[in-house]
Amino acid sequence: MTLAAQRVLLALAILVLGAALPAHASRFWRGNDASPATAPRPDAGRNVEQGAPVSLRLVDRGSHHEVRVGNRLPGPVEVQLGLRRSENISAVPAMPVRATVGARAEVVVARLYASDPGKPHGFDVQLEQTLGDPHARPLDYRYGLPFDQARVSVGQGPGGRFSHDDAQNRHAVDFALPEGTPVLAAREGVVLQLESGFAGTGLDRERYATRANQVRILHPDGSMAVYAHLAPEGVLVQVGQQVRKGQQIALSGNTGYSTAPHLHFVVQVNRGMRLESVPFRMFAGPSELRFARGADSDGH
Repeated sequence: MTLAAQRVLLALAILVLGAALPAHASRFWRGNDASPATAPRPDAGRNVEQGAPVSLRLVDRGSHHEVRVGNRLPGPVEVQLGLRRSENISAVPAMPVRATVGARAEVVVARLYASDPGKPHGFDVQLEQTLGDPHARPLDYRYGLPFDQARVSVGQGPGGRFSHDDAQNRHAVDFALPEGTPVLAAREGVVLQLESGFAGTGLDRERYATRANQVRILHPDGSMAVYAHLAPEGVLVQVGQQVRKGQQIALSGNTGYSTAPHLHFVVQVNRGMRLESVPFRMFAGPSELRFARGADSDGH
C-alpha cells in the first residue's frame, strides 16, 4: 500500500488542497500593468480559494504585499514558500522560506516589495505543504491493537517488498481482516484528515495508490497514525473530532492499491517537509506484538 505524499504544490492565485491533488498552472502578475482578465489582480485580503484546508492569501499594504498562509485543519501544517519566477521583487525573508502554521491559524510567511517601485514588478509564488509539526518528537507509547480479534494475521510487515518500501510506509503493518471489521483507534488523538469516497481496488499502482479510504489521527506528541484501505463510506468519525483509544473509527475494507481485504496501519512524523514512518510498539492485551521485518504473504 502506498499512501500519497502529503506534499503538494501551490501557485499564487491557485490553490491545491490535501494530499494527492494535482498542482495547477501558475500565473504571473505585473504589479504596475493592467491585470489581464485571465489573471486578475488579487484584492487586498482576498483569499485565493475559499473553503480549502490550507489557503494562500495576499494582503496589499501599499508599500508591499503580505503573503499569508491559513490553516483550517485541527492540527499543524509545515509550509514552504518559493518564487517560481519574479520581476523587480525583493522577498523578506528571502525565499525559499519555511514556516509552521498551527491548527486553525493564519500567519504572515513573507512580504514582497518592489525593488524599484517606479518599474513594473510581478511574482509567481509557489507553496508546498506537509502535514504535521517538524519539531514533533514521538514518545514511546503502547499502541493498542486497532481491531478486536483474538487472532492477528499480518499480510505485510515493516519493510515489505510489495508496498512498504518507501519512507512513508517503511514501518507500516498490514493486518489481514475481513471487510467490515470494526477499526479501533490504537491511540487517542484528533482526526486530522479522512477520505471515505473511494470504491474498488486494483494492482495498477499509479492508478490506485491514492485511492484508499483512510483516517489520519494526530496524537498529543505530534505523531500521526494512518488507518487505510477502509470500506467505502466506512469512516465513522469527522475531521476535528477527538477520539479515545479503543474507540471505533471506521470499518475495514479493500480499497486502493491492494490484493486482499486488510487494514494498513502506520505511524508517521514530519521530518521537515516530508513524512516518514517511525517504528511503534503495539500490544494485544498485556502482550507486545512482534512484527517480522520484510514479511510478505502475497502482498497487501
